[in-house]
Amino acid sequence: MLTILGALPLAGAAVTFAVRGRFGRLIGLAFAVATLALGVVVVVLQGHGFDFAAQYRWITPIGAWWALALTGLAKPMVLLSVVLPPAVLVATWRLGEADDDSVAPDETIADPAGDHAPEAGRAAWSGSLFTPLVLLLEGLALFVFLANDLLVFFFFFEATLVPAYFLIGGWGGAHRGGAAFKFLLYGLGGGLVMLAGVVSVAAAAVSSAGEDGPSLLLSDLATGLHLAPGLERWLFVAFFVAFAVKAPLVPVHSWLPDVAGQAAPGATVLIVGVLDKIGAFGMIALCLRLFPDASQWAAGAVLVVAVVSILYGAVMAVASRTLMRLVAFTSVSHFGFMVLGIFSFTSASITGAATYMFAHGLSAAVLLLVAGWVAVRQGTQRLGEFGGLGRKAPWLAGLFLLGGLATLSLPGFANFAGEFLALAGAWQRHPIYTAVAVLGTLVAAIYVMLAYQRTMTGEIAPEAAARAKGDVGRRQAGVAGVLIAGLLVTGFVPSLITTMVEPSTAATMAALGVDDPTPAIVGGK
Repeated sequence: MLTILGALPLAGAAVTFAVRGRFGRLIGLAFAVATLALGVVVVVLQGHGFDFAAQYRWITPIGAWWALALTGLAKPMVLLSVVLPPAVLVATWRLGEADDDSVAPDETIADPAGDHAPEAGRAAWSGSLFTPLVLLLEGLALFVFLANDLLVFFFFFEATLVPAYFLIGGWGGAHRGGAAFKFLLYGLGGGLVMLAGVVSVAAAAVSSAGEDGPSLLLSDLATGLHLAPGLERWLFVAFFVAFAVKAPLVPVHSWLPDVAGQAAPGATVLIVGVLDKIGAFGMIALCLRLFPDASQWAAGAVLVVAVVSILYGAVMAVASRTLMRLVAFTSVSHFGFMVLGIFSFTSASITGAATYMFAHGLSAAVLLLVAGWVAVRQGTQRLGEFGGLGRKAPWLAGLFLLGGLATLSLPGFANFAGEFLALAGAWQRHPIYTAVAVLGTLVAAIYVMLAYQRTMTGEIAPEAAARAKGDVGRRQAGVAGVLIAGLLVTGFVPSLITTMVEPSTAATMAALGVDDPTPAIVGGK
């Protein structure tokens, strides 16, 4: 079942690559919806006692297996991976055609340098190629989250770069090619460092193999990998660097604002909502589980980087002069919260980080799509050239506000549950780091409300009024509404996500060999 779940969108990619046009998009959407249905069924059945796993020998001399497993940590990531692609396909349904809402022909954003000419946002290729690339990225990402073998994980971890590169470079602003190349360079650089780590782990597994031979199963490596302290630390660094680039964290984050500023909004949603989650996922599933002693050794430095990312991303969001870069820097800040929770080593913080990963995927999708629609309707991303758009597009203004409120972790949205758990758990071990990180939540309110004020309120300038187009259509509003509904449901009932993650959290805490701090009772006996 897990193999079918990952292979289904890959099959859809092959079919839609051969079948172009509107019919091909319909077929692609059908594959995406079928994958969504199968993903939900698998997650629900696993929660009711069914065990889904696949394990077949692949490369015997090094102990590589075709092994997939649906862990508690993987469940919300699988749900995220099957929800966002059909949402993106529906939201960008007329990519490459004249839109029924009188939007730019390919629903892509204008060049942030201020070029309002339609050619700045033209697609490099036919919109028909967008659908197979989305499905290809979905299938590869699913296999990353489901992988229970180190080599399988690495193979699909690297393979996701291919469709992501073409999604970034194919549609968007005039400088999308440079943004795509920068993304690829960062991704390949991180992957090259990780490759050295994978080879070293495989060599260690072969040298320490027992009677049953070596094994690269993640479950076996978590219990049977015995490394010298120095080697374990170097391997941790190799894996952590690759995941920090993917996340991204400061100082290896600069590719993300460029991608957000140039790529089509639908492509950016998949990059930020799905692909970037692989970084935080890998830190928990591989760094903490395979290198527990080295993780504790490096925790102090990682926490500093996490806090710097929180504050730097928030301040840069306030200072951003273009809308999509503002949204990108908010993600840099939010990934800092996730990493803070991961490396605080408490049950609450790790569970909160995983919950935040899921919530951020949905909220970032809403904000990126709506921000992209705003930029399209105004013909620019420059915040100084907006103003008063809410008067001409009230639905767009409402969706933008709801996406922003979710992003700043307003209670009632899933982001609040994840961020609160991460900070509460981190406070138990690192109150000073947590107190400084909380400043990021205050700045979040500033950048969200400033962005709303600059785009939706006030008097609309005459030149902006001349460029402004109509409100969002029912199709686009429906997509954003479904994602916001998901944020509200999991916000009011966060146990829908936390109960999935808790078994993986317990296993991670056991691998680290740490217990939750005993609460101090002030004035008690």
